[in-house]
Amino acid sequence: MATKIIYFTVNGRPDQAEFPVDCPAQDVKDLFRSAAEAGPHDILKLYNPKGNIINISPSLEPNSPNSCYKLEVVAADCNSEPLGMELAGALGFDLSSMEKRLQGLEKKILIEASETPAVVYEIKKQVDSFQEKLESVEHLSWLGLFKELSEGTHKPSPFYHKRTLHKTREECEHVREKFLQMSSLEVSEEVRQYLKTPTFDNWQWEDAEIMVLLQVMYTDLDFIAMFNIEPEVLQQFLFGVYRRYNNIPFHNFKHCFCVTQMMYGLIWLTDLRRKMDSVDLLIMLTSAVCHDLDHTGYNNAYQINARTELALRYNDISPLENHHCAVAFEILEKPESNIFRNLSLEQYKQIREGIIKCILATDMTRHNEILNKFKSILPTFDFNNKDHRDVLMMILIKVSDISNEARPMEVAEPWLDCLLQEFYNQSDVEKLEGLPVTPFMDRDKVNKPSSQTGFIRFVLLPLFIELANLFPCLEQYIIDPVRKALDYYTEMEKALEREKQNWAQSENTGKSKETSVGTQSTSDSHADSGPEASKPDSQ
Repeated sequence: MATKIIYFTVNGRPDQAEFPVDCPAQDVKDLFRSAAEAGPHDILKLYNPKGNIINISPSLEPNSPNSCYKLEVVAADCNSEPLGMELAGALGFDLSSMEKRLQGLEKKILIEASETPAVVYEIKKQVDSFQEKLESVEHLSWLGLFKELSEGTHKPSPFYHKRTLHKTREECEHVREKFLQMSSLEVSEEVRQYLKTPTFDNWQWEDAEIMVLLQVMYTDLDFIAMFNIEPEVLQQFLFGVYRRYNNIPFHNFKHCFCVTQMMYGLIWLTDLRRKMDSVDLLIMLTSAVCHDLDHTGYNNAYQINARTELALRYNDISPLENHHCAVAFEILEKPESNIFRNLSLEQYKQIREGIIKCILATDMTRHNEILNKFKSILPTFDFNNKDHRDVLMMILIKVSDISNEARPMEVAEPWLDCLLQEFYNQSDVEKLEGLPVTPFMDRDKVNKPSSQTGFIRFVLLPLFIELANLFPCLEQYIIDPVRKALDYYTEMEKALEREKQNWAQSENTGKSKETSVGTQSTSDSHADSGPEASKPDSQ
């Protein structure tokens, strides 16, 4: 059976892993865990030569000893100690030779145990291929989209969720168990610093690991000590939040993390700890965590037009954002997950008011209202003025909420694919239900670059520029990357337009040739019958 060899370093020493190409993902992870001598719940990450985190999976690209990956334990249980050399020597073990022998046996078992009959392997390939066709978002790239356009109108797709909308109990319990096992891990200083930057890559972190990182944010901002938050209560709160984010393409738990991580980064980059009260920072971070709770993948326009339960309950006024707030405080009402339970009634009231204000600000129908208010106070902005701080907090959560394009393209572009997947699903449903179709979600009218160029030019940049007017240090972190993203999608849009024109031209050329050939055939036919027709009748 075909195998692949991966070369890497761990703790500075070179190593290699060999496994079958169709090896189960968990077996590959266990193999690397063994090589790193990591505990069963430690968090491992693999870095490519460029320093980017890559997924430890059977699809790892084979490399050479000259282009080694780097394996690192980024979060470990500092209380557990591996079997030391002294103890091994005292017991008469040659630890080095035993380790080599064990690794050899592991590789042998892995290869032998993972052999798959050829017929099963072929069926698996067919199933994987069919699944890819159903779930792929490749058609969202400009070339893929062009091919789709040439084939005619899209039909509404019945495929939306890979899983059920709400997380299953088994799914939640599995993640909860992993999180609780990891919750006491000490995250490396390198990752802690990386977490403070807008370049953080969310795609290589599992849900349980993400909860560990959220815990780090509350810890490193001193919220645990300052607001007397018990660690087990914070863990219950984070798990409660995880459980109430749904299995949808974009507005999911990973999106919650990205928005929170950007907010966390902005707090550090702008040195807000010295400019604002800690309670305001707590409000902003917690608002980011909760801002899209129980989102079902359909926006406010759909809720109102379809007269959903949420629209009726909230009288068509920001139905989603009101619901997100309600779910947040539903979690916080439970004593075991109320991270504010040790605060005074006055502090709790202040925090509740602030969280509601921040989450309601994420309704994009209020975008111009909030931005204009911020622009009006900017010339005389005063951190001692509560009204000014309140507007800034709303601006910061708005920036964090739509900040994907400020991230590296390899992080941002997959998020756009997810967003379009969710948009297209809504427009498909609107058509099926006879509702007004949201223009920027219509798969027959909107493509990848066109969805971004206008949004970046007229929404993102004006918002980001105003925030950078207050904090000039943000120019390089959030404005320069967004301008590059605008250039990228502008070029993509031009390329798509050229392809469409070339296709139309080739179609017209083809039709002209067919017409020309048809005309020529008719002329030849007439020419052949002409002389015969001119002959006098011999009768």
